Amino acid sequence: MTSKFIPVEESFAEWSKDPAYREAYAALEEEFALAQQVIEARARAGLTQAELAERMGTSQSAVARLESGKSRPSVATLEKLALATGSRLRIALEAA
Repeated sequence: MTSKFIPVEESFAEWSKDPAYREAYAALEEEFALAQQVIEARARAGLTQAELAERMGTSQSAVARLESGKSRPSVATLEKLALATGSRLRIALEAA
């Protein structure tokens, strides 16, 4: 049996029709945004997860958790990430 490749954008559009999905996604939006920034910083630095982990003094699996949005990193971890990727860490509080 051959499975058909469905682009993630099409899947997201379909899932977004479900109010429960939209609510759950909105609740996790900040975590997804941070995970995306971690991935982008690593990519800009041209590093693998293992290389980034070595620079940060952590494990590859810890980097994978950061990139999946399944962890809530401390400011110290984010500082290590910024240093390891040549990025600048900026934390802001904005009006809701």
